[in-house]
Amino acid sequence: MLPKLTVLKKDIKVPEVKGVYIAVVHEYNDIYKTKDWNAYIINDKGIDLEMVIIVSEGYSETKKTAAFRKRLDKLPAKSYAKIELLQEDLFALNNAFKVSFFEGNTMLDKTYLFRKNTINLKALQTIPLMDVKGVLVK
Repeated sequence: MLPKLTVLKKDIKVPEVKGVYIAVVHEYNDIYKTKDWNAYIINDKGIDLEMVIIVSEGYSETKKTAAFRKRLDKLPAKSYAKIELLQEDLFALNNAFKVSFFEGNTMLDKTYLFRKNTINLKALQTIPLMDVKGVLVK
């Protein structure tokens, strides 16, 4: 008979995600001649991220959007990639971006949350690596 193994929650080490951000950027669309809000993932680390999975959805107490999924095989060090276009109607909802990726042989994940009404022109700040203004969640 094998001894019973007890693992306590405090014994599980979950690595903290640092240097990976989500930004919502207000930028000019050359094709449609409009100002659009686009979500980006930013890798400010000195290492490539592999198998990046992003699941985004908006929600409130009474509403929920469909989940949007995006996969990137690789997000190189010190780079960024566009995730999706965001309609301004979504800013009245909480917008969550659940990000999972491999850094070497370690899988990491983090949820980035833009609380309702926090994506707006008054909240713009300089976005790392992109040299643009937007709303950032670390």
